[in-house]
Amino acid sequence: MKHFVSANRLILPLAITALSAPLAGTAQALPTVISDGKLLADLRLRYESNDTDDATDKATALTLRSRLGAESGAINGFKVLVEVEDIRALVDEYRVEDPAYDVVADPVDNEINRAQISYSNAGFAAILGRQRILLDNTRFVGNVGWRQNEQTYDAVKLGYKTADYHAQYAFIDQVNDITFTEADVSHHLLNIQYSGFKPGSLTGYAYLLKDDATDAKNNTFGARFSGKQAVNDLSLLYTAEYALQKTDDFDASYLALEAGIVVQGITLAAGFESLGSDGGAYGFQTPLATKHAFNGWADKFLLTPNDGLTDTYLKVATAVAGVNLLAFYHDYGSDQGSADKGSEVNFQATKGFGKYYTAGLKYAAYSKGDAGADTDKAWLWLEAKF
Repeated sequence: MKHFVSANRLILPLAITALSAPLAGTAQALPTVISDGKLLADLRLRYESNDTDDATDKATALTLRSRLGAESGAINGFKVLVEVEDIRALVDEYRVEDPAYDVVADPVDNEINRAQISYSNAGFAAILGRQRILLDNTRFVGNVGWRQNEQTYDAVKLGYKTADYHAQYAFIDQVNDITFTEADVSHHLLNIQYSGFKPGSLTGYAYLLKDDATDAKNNTFGARFSGKQAVNDLSLLYTAEYALQKTDDFDASYLALEAGIVVQGITLAAGFESLGSDGGAYGFQTPLATKHAFNGWADKFLLTPNDGLTDTYLKVATAVAGVNLLAFYHDYGSDQGSADKGSEVNFQATKGFGKYYTAGLKYAAYSKGDAGADTDKAWLWLEAKF
């Protein structure tokens, strides 16, 4: 964790400097930092199964994710946050823990999940240290919050926000992924959003990624438009996004379109997403994304195939008796050629209890196309977040 150590060498002096100035002049400053601070706790107990039609056995996992931390009160706009994370397996019949089983991507380990100093004042914000970074709908940059160990970043992140604009820039020095693996990188992320007109918000972005170990580069430039309009007793939803990706050897494009309506508490939407291919030799990749939220919950396309991927889907969402319901149907194909990459059905039900608790049930059934393996996955979880 050499980069985390180096980040701490920056965080600690800055935190001491930020807090020592008011402390030197105000004897009440330290009690205020403590009394205005808060404890953080996020516990999730989850059952997960993976039954893939292959040579390995059905996976069964019962894991407990515990995150505990604290955030100080603010002095002159500065706060300090530290959070640790621990993953335990109560039932460990799954690959990662045992190669005889199908994969459940929740390894057992512990780490410092976040350790950051933040500053906020008059629309300006800055965070230094190990942190979450979520941009737009997390299609390109996210924390992979579905997995028990989230993805975090050792980074400097700057932002400025007005009534109409939100500009964000981040330099990432290390990616800490869901498998407790640390990757040395030199990533530059720029995201600028304008929301000052009625039809919706327009975002432009440039994500310049570099792997320090291999010197490989992956640069993505794109724009996203998203909005919602009320028409009589219903609301219209619409999203369009396009991006171009350039690596050292390949170019590929990305296209996403979605349209829907909300009527009497029911959301109906249809969408199309294309992760393009460069002549069948390279597929458009999203290495920092929260990938589980896209292209089906069976996670069959975490890496885009070389011939690309198209995903035509239908979505239905509503709430019944306080239970939030969500369902998808996906039909997959290739961007290059005419390969059938299968189809998938997803279903989820979640319910909040009181202020702190959530329970959920989730299911994914993938049917293979020209290749691959039929897969059924199921989840049941209880989460407490304070």
